[in-house]
Amino acid sequence: MAFIALLLVAVGLAAGTVGSLVGLGGGVIIVPALIFLSRWFGQLAVTPQVATGTSLAVIVVSSLSSSIAYYRQRKVDFKSALLFFAGSGPGAMAGAALNARMTGGGILIGFGAFLIAMAFLLAVRDRLGKRHMRWTVRRTYTDPASGETFEYGYAKSLALAVSFATGMLAGLFGVGGGALMMPVLLVLFHFPVQVAAATSMFMIFLSSLPGTFTHAHYGHIQWLYAALLAPGAWAGGKLGAWLSLRLKTRTLTLILRLMLVVIGLRFIWDGVQSM
Repeated sequence: MAFIALLLVAVGLAAGTVGSLVGLGGGVIIVPALIFLSRWFGQLAVTPQVATGTSLAVIVVSSLSSSIAYYRQRKVDFKSALLFFAGSGPGAMAGAALNARMTGGGILIGFGAFLIAMAFLLAVRDRLGKRHMRWTVRRTYTDPASGETFEYGYAKSLALAVSFATGMLAGLFGVGGGALMMPVLLVLFHFPVQVAAATSMFMIFLSSLPGTFTHAHYGHIQWLYAALLAPGAWAGGKLGAWLSLRLKTRTLTLILRLMLVVIGLRFIWDGVQSM
């Protein structure tokens, strides 16, 4: 059991670091890791529902850690994040409730398809040209390092709709949902990339709370595993925010995309086999 505990701490560290760097939240690493470890070590006994619920509980910790670090860097747009939470909070609760009504095979297939879709979004988000839309809310951000000022904004109705979808993905699959939110922030709303990551992580923290409470209501959280994952996730969240100032994330994102496709295909195969 000591070896498994160390593995879970390491998984939490990896999830927190990668999630903070690319604005995902880390669930795309925690959920597959829990499911695969439960197959290799029978004593873990983790179902897909428990994996998603436990992952979301850990994302509360990792996203809070990242948010605190980004706040100290003055990169979080709190007003925008709170508006996004008005959509993502109810969405997370709806997604968690839907998760409780799905079969294990259905969750595996859905999560596998989600991972492949996220790999695609990560591949194209930096190549998409900015789209010009009518904004009802406008913001400005001045980079403290370069002094450059950026203008960005959004239409409230579209922001709430996308946020609801993001929250539903978080509750349904135990992920942060940032892979959906980040391209929208960058392409449609013209957020500066670091402000987008920071604001996305804070929104993930807020929306993960009601999603976690809903999963707890259904008994889908293994609190011991969450407690083992949380310290690594907390440290990883801070590490990812620190590395964001020093590393180019292109290579890391490429590796993550390949990993998501391979794991996604495996999940779809396993889900079909179990149905």
